[in-house]
Amino acid sequence: MAIVGKKFPNLEVNAMNEMGDTFKLNVLEEAQKNKKKVLLFWYPKDFTFVCPTELHAFQAALGEFEKRNTVVIGASCDTAEVHFAWLNTAKDNGGIEGVTYPLLADSNRNLAATLGILDVTNEQYNEETGVVTVDGDNVTYRATYLIDEEGTVFHEGINHMPVGRNVNEFLRLVDAYTHVQEKGEVCPANWEEGKDAMQANSKGTAEYLAAHVN
Repeated sequence: MAIVGKKFPNLEVNAMNEMGDTFKLNVLEEAQKNKKKVLLFWYPKDFTFVCPTELHAFQAALGEFEKRNTVVIGASCDTAEVHFAWLNTAKDNGGIEGVTYPLLADSNRNLAATLGILDVTNEQYNEETGVVTVDGDNVTYRATYLIDEEGTVFHEGINHMPVGRNVNEFLRLVDAYTHVQEKGEVCPANWEEGKDAMQANSKGTAEYLAAHVN
């Protein structure tokens, strides 16, 4: 279910910070009230393998996102208590000590289910017992959402569990969307900050192709 071009779901979710505080966080309100862009990235499980590499990579780039008026939020279906335990585990033991952005603890899976990003297949209902069974771990894929200051989603992407993300691509996407907002131009393939953009009309396309495509 694609939500690009739509408002992010208006749901409040438990969250944890590096100080051990559990609080409620609404991603939509985070964007709208603070007039900031939001990068929300989901990962499958705490205390696993690819996941800590991603959390540290987003932490390393946190200053670059902040320069772009963008808040970073991590998320999984683990509890806030498990998040805090992982935050207190050293890097050399597979932990995420040093991560300072908030982590959603969507343990009831309300937001993940709304977004349709859970690893659940083959749902079956047993009429005799009333029990529903599923295949899969019922955790999230590596889904990423970029949300603008109005709460509208301008990028979403989903990786399978084994494939980690490229953090620099999300910086590029924030730059591109900001350029569109500020300049009224559109950004062609492989656009990066400082490169030529285009007018959104046939003349603009023709001029760009003539100048940049051999």
